Amino acid sequence: MNKTPNSAGRRAFLKAVALGSVAGSAVLATGHAAAKPAAPAQPQGTGYRETDHVRRYYASLRGE
Repeated sequence: MNKTPNSAGRRAFLKAVALGSVAGSAVLATGHAAAKPAAPAQPQGTGYRETDHVRRYYASLRGE
């Protein structure tokens, strides 16, 4: 068989099509493409926030 640059490109294209069809059928079988990212529980602002673990740490420094 004669290997030319065109046949190598064609082969790569056919491999990509095959992999794409497998991935597409997997998405159809599961019913969704990917898990949706979870929304943050609290808005992430910049700056200092005193949370429970910080309060516990401060209390341990005071000897409480």
